[in-house]
Amino acid sequence: MKIKAEKIRYFILVVMVVIFAVLMCGVFGLNERLGFGRFSFTWLIIFAVSLIVLGIGEVILGIKSKDGKLKKTFLILAGASAACIPVFAILHNVVYGLFFHGKEGDEAVFFILALLVCPVLFVIGSLGSFICGVLNKPRMNPL
Repeated sequence: MKIKAEKIRYFILVVMVVIFAVLMCGVFGLNERLGFGRFSFTWLIIFAVSLIVLGIGEVILGIKSKDGKLKKTFLILAGASAACIPVFAILHNVVYGLFFHGKEGDEAVFFILALLVCPVLFVIGSLGSFICGVLNKPRMNPL
């Protein structure tokens, strides 16, 4: 049972990394250089919703995990930050649309969280999860 749950967690994490890479290519304009073309709004919504759902699933599986504290922390960090990227991007647009003529800069906070803080935390959580997974695998003793 433990091996199956661990495989599910890492499968979800790999899918989130792929979706994150595709979305970041779109954000930085690399999709046209790589031959993807522009993403339609429908595909962006599908990617964003799937990233939120997979992130929430990763957090739930990370909380229920019986692994070490460090590995659980990295799994929860990767899932929470992945789920928060589209949420903060949507909040940035909503706050900007509602308070367009205001003098406060509240939408900039959500913009920085969506494009700087959460992606960095996602990369840290993903790398930490993979490293903890590789280091905790049982090794075969040749002797």
